[in-house]
Amino acid sequence: MEIIPAIDLQGGQVVRLLRGEYDQKTVYDRRPEEVAKQWQTGGARTIHIVDLDGAKEGYTQNGQAIQAIARAVTVKTELGGGLRDLDAIQRVLAMGVTRAILGSVLLEKPGLAREAARRFPDRIILGIDARKGLVATRGWREDSPVWATDLVREFAGLPIAGVIYTDIARDGTLEGPNLEAIARMAECSPFPLTASGGIGSLDHIRALAALAHSLKQGSITGVIVGKALYEKKFTLEEAIAAAGEIK
Repeated sequence: MEIIPAIDLQGGQVVRLLRGEYDQKTVYDRRPEEVAKQWQTGGARTIHIVDLDGAKEGYTQNGQAIQAIARAVTVKTELGGGLRDLDAIQRVLAMGVTRAILGSVLLEKPGLAREAARRFPDRIILGIDARKGLVATRGWREDSPVWATDLVREFAGLPIAGVIYTDIARDGTLEGPNLEAIARMAECSPFPLTASGGIGSLDHIRALAALAHSLKQGSITGVIVGKALYEKKFTLEEAIAAAGEIK
């Protein structure tokens, strides 16, 4: 199971929010490209980037920082936040980002999401964020009546790289992942799943790795870790080792 460190951008700075609340943020660094290089040195194979301003406003806001990260590292990068039309997706991919994460458009413009998957095969990730199992959109500010497990099934058969499932109630809390919800999503998803939200200890990583091992091979392939790394609960190297303990 891959450990994927997160870089959340707001105003060009590396920040973390609590449960997605924009007024509950902590600034960790003003040089996102240096943070990205640190994660690459620590063994990351993929770096997860979120344009928080973009998610809120509906279009890319931190382009300079995103491009700086993409140029600073040689590992894969994935970006979400504000990618709501084909031109926006094409622009960030042209910046050097490996894969684009689509969130709000999955509900609001599903046809666009399908077209993006066909136009950019294996470069699109479904970003499904849920509160109590129901999908939330537009930077987590709007709830929908759609179940996350139903939404992911709608894109079966398309050349999509994977799905990132975020449990909003756990995000930034360090309280541990929602294993039950993650298992339900993994069992429903036609694509490899990356879990996000709540990782606060090495035991949380081990528990998720054990869940991944218990399910069909390839169901859960990664976990995104943010606040725990920035708060120095453990190192990236320790996280990678813990994920590898479960065989």
